[in-house]
Amino acid sequence: MRTSEKPAVNSAGPSGTLSAERKLPVPPRERKPALAALAVLLILGGALATTLLVMRSGDRISAIRVTQQIGAGQQFTMAALQEVQIADTGIDYVPYAQRDQVVQTFATVTILPGTLLTNEMGIKASQELGPGKAKVGLALKPGQMPQGLARGDRVQVVHVPGRGGAERPRVLAPAALVHFVDEKDEGAVTVIVDTSVSAEVVSYASTGEIAVAELPGAR
Repeated sequence: MRTSEKPAVNSAGPSGTLSAERKLPVPPRERKPALAALAVLLILGGALATTLLVMRSGDRISAIRVTQQIGAGQQFTMAALQEVQIADTGIDYVPYAQRDQVVQTFATVTILPGTLLTNEMGIKASQELGPGKAKVGLALKPGQMPQGLARGDRVQVVHVPGRGGAERPRVLAPAALVHFVDEKDEGAVTVIVDTSVSAEVVSYASTGEIAVAELPGAR
């Protein structure tokens, strides 16, 4: 009696690869707890920094704002200082509580109105009023000074000989600082010059032979 045998079933596919049912198991992905923890810390740190910035922006401090132009070398005045409340940005602004100390100092540079005062803008001694300098009062007439001359301006002090003289005008002080201008009498001006020419300036001023020319670019 003849017995037929079924051919063996090849588990491999046409290309010799294993069928889908008999693929090799894929190892599970390796988890990295350290990286996950770092990511959480970064997220929490960013949120904390944002919260601190928002909270800090609400902090206000009292500072000093300059309301009048103060020329380099000039002394601060109480009338030129105003209290303002500003956000605490970490900049070294001078507190308004120190205004009494501020008015005892001098500006290191020309300070324009609206400037918030920092410690670097003032010094205890002014080079403009130190040794070798003199304050000289002038009584100027129209035509001997420009209109709108103000404290803190820089001017040339010029000797202008009287009519009929053979001498030509000459500069006595090339960059004198205007220390004071009388609001009631604009012709009354006080300038700071070197002591080497102060006597000459006073002498010519007494005879009306002094004029001043403003130097806007020298402020």
